[in-house]
Amino acid sequence: MAEMKEMADVILRQAEEINLVMPKLKQLKHAQVMEHCIEINRLENEGDRIQREAVAKLFDEKADALEVIKWRDIYEYLETATDKCEDIAVIIEGIVLKHA
Repeated sequence: MAEMKEMADVILRQAEEINLVMPKLKQLKHAQVMEHCIEINRLENEGDRIQREAVAKLFDEKADALEVIKWRDIYEYLETATDKCEDIAVIIEGIVLKHA
């Protein structure tokens, strides 16, 4: 499903942002760190949108209730991964603000 690939891409981009921000965290460069945190949050919002649209599409297109439940659960797991990346961004923001 195309939406699943989109969700995976969002998670990958979030992971790349986390990977980019970690070395900057050592120097506590507030502006540079916050740019990555903002992007991670934006990507989480994008993941939310994709998940909502994908689940709505499932209910419109799938006749088999078990298929709908299975795919809905998979989308929820992927969306949870985007939430966890956002949690990391919040923790990083807190560290930077504490030491600013």
